[in-house]
Amino acid sequence: MNCVESAASRLPQALQVGARFAIVAPAGPARLDPGKAHDWFARRGYRCRLYPGVSQAEGYLAGSDGQRLQDLHDAFADPDIDAILCMRGGYGSMRLLDGLDFELIRRHPKPLVGYSDITALHTAINQRVGLITFHGAMLNADLLGEKQAPTASSLLEQLGGQVGSGSAIVHPAAYPLSTVVPGNACGRLIGGNLSMLGATMGTLAEIDSQDSILFIEDVNEPLYRIDRLLTQLRLAGKLRSVKGVLVGDFAGVTVTALTPLLLDVFGPLGVPVLAGWRSGHCDPNVCLPLGAKVRLDSAAQSLTLLQHLFRR
Repeated sequence: MNCVESAASRLPQALQVGARFAIVAPAGPARLDPGKAHDWFARRGYRCRLYPGVSQAEGYLAGSDGQRLQDLHDAFADPDIDAILCMRGGYGSMRLLDGLDFELIRRHPKPLVGYSDITALHTAINQRVGLITFHGAMLNADLLGEKQAPTASSLLEQLGGQVGSGSAIVHPAAYPLSTVVPGNACGRLIGGNLSMLGATMGTLAEIDSQDSILFIEDVNEPLYRIDRLLTQLRLAGKLRSVKGVLVGDFAGVTVTALTPLLLDVFGPLGVPVLAGWRSGHCDPNVCLPLGAKVRLDSAAQSLTLLQHLFRR
């Protein structure tokens, strides 16, 4: 298959030693020890700044919608911030969608990192700005939770520009992958949390699956709900133009249990499907660059970048 390198419309700078991370909370609240957060970054040669919503809570939200949106905008606009890391998921990112200042983000492109509920922000920013974002470790659940080494190393290597065009995105060998449908395909890597992909249908974050490699993951969803969500995407026409499928972790549902459903949904499409990828609500949690051009080879069980993630 002839896959050419794709140039993203917005490429930020790779992180250098001493770079500063903004810690924001676009979704749910969490208790956070600021000293522990600063120490985690300092030990790796970085700095961090905690934005106000991180220390706030309004029920199931980390502060008001206005505060959480302001933090996100301030982090993008601040010239002293090099990357934006979400504290946790939960719920709340969808509530910010109609207030996002895409022009501000376009003027100040920076890596945005998170997963789960943050999927709504990933999709909106990918599609409206053309900015690659990162489905990767969050501060509270992953980094301060001391997940296995690949969780932090895959994130920092990608943000540091060490993974370029032609590089494989390394999957930990200790966790076997499963070739559900063999084949290889190229496309934009899109997706994230399956429940959020369903919830954002009909919104400005509705996913554009044209010529894509679709990545999906979820947590605490029984098999019949996963079926319902995939059926929703199918009936909405979102699977017709998918070129390949990368199946991440579905905490509580094994790959063996999931495979018949994957074959039922994706088998008729004739696209490669690779399952068991350790990204999502799992340990380790491998970072994925959403919006980037990739090649999925499900027979070889590999995922390869076809473009650089940062300005050269």
